[in-house]
Amino acid sequence: MAAAMASQGERAVLEEEFKWLLQEEVHAVLRQLQDILKEASHRFALPTSGSGRAVKQENYVLSTSGTDQVKGVMTLQGDALCQADVNLKMPRNNQLLHFAFREDKQWKLQQIQDARNHVNQAIYLLMNRDVNYQFKTGLEVLKLMDAVMLQLSRARNRLTTPATLTLPEIASSGLTKMFTPTLPPDILVNFYINLNKLCLTVYQLHVLQPSTTKNFKPAGGSVLHNPGAMFEFGSQRYEVSHVHKVECVVPWLNDALVFFTVSLQLCQQLKDKISVFSSYWNYRPY
Repeated sequence: MAAAMASQGERAVLEEEFKWLLQEEVHAVLRQLQDILKEASHRFALPTSGSGRAVKQENYVLSTSGTDQVKGVMTLQGDALCQADVNLKMPRNNQLLHFAFREDKQWKLQQIQDARNHVNQAIYLLMNRDVNYQFKTGLEVLKLMDAVMLQLSRARNRLTTPATLTLPEIASSGLTKMFTPTLPPDILVNFYINLNKLCLTVYQLHVLQPSTTKNFKPAGGSVLHNPGAMFEFGSQRYEVSHVHKVECVVPWLNDALVFFTVSLQLCQQLKDKISVFSSYWNYRPY
């Protein structure tokens, strides 16, 4: 009898704690998540001080220590590259080539755009459960956390996992038409985000003559292709002779990744607390 009464008393205490968790702590965590993710969203928007202002422009120099084969100066405005100057020193004769974006052109970085959209979707999910909303069950909280974590994981993955492209896809990209003077047919360029870095890859090509004895094997998709990779484009076969990659850190992308990590940890901690109570309700000692 005493054991049963103790068990009932313990259960009553746990039920009160669980009720407080659903009514108070869950909303406190949701508010904290909203604040963090709004900060993350602001990083992507990069607004200047004052309302109604345009998104500010930031200049970045992309280079690699120890070599001056390629140097790029990029202007990033939110999710768009609005200016780009690329200097390429040809390995064979040290000839210096210079290319720049046409003044009427901008290049959207889809990774940044997608990551921001996922963050805003996570914020929308959280704001749908305002302070007056009453969670009835732990399962309801778990489903919300899973939905928010899915959006945050997708946002993070867009920045940490650049798209794998084939060389023909790079060659046919609209990016090749952005420059003045026009890129020569033996030069390919690609921009992408990798973690907190803006990256530029320049591929130098040479034409494979029909009489070549080389075994032609087209390369598949990759973030970064190596010298020797072959592909066919416009009825012409090419081989990559040189690859140059330069990059620079974008500080606010680093901030955003930190916000994603902290938010995912908060979501998981709340899920763990819910699960502790769920495991108790499901426990039967007899």
